[in-house]
Amino acid sequence: MKADFLIITNNPMVDSKFRADHQVNYREVDDMQVLKSVRDYIHAGHLLLTHPLAGSIKPNETPYKSVMLTKGKHELNFQSVKIIEESIHVCEKFSSNIKAYKQEVFTDFQHIDCSLIESAIASAMA
Repeated sequence: MKADFLIITNNPMVDSKFRADHQVNYREVDDMQVLKSVRDYIHAGHLLLTHPLAGSIKPNETPYKSVMLTKGKHELNFQSVKIIEESIHVCEKFSSNIKAYKQEVFTDFQHIDCSLIESAIASAMA
């Protein structure tokens, strides 16, 4: 049974782990494009269920981003709009060295992001 939320992500590990049981919108884009996609969903009436900058990793240090939103649409929620706009602004302020990372580091970042969203899913399903 699919839950009443959707996941927007650029993390292939999140996609492969959760797509069978949850609605996952996976795209091969950078983290900023994920945030902009989340903003589009929010403007369409979806609500944020997880903070876009969850975790203790700086936005310029990880290429992966997964965000949970309500599946159903509501009236525009200004708190969600404010959070996503501030998150985009924070990410725009940092320059990135992500392309210099070795493949093992990318796998580690996938695991971290996957763990964060897995915890959010567990909370949402409780």
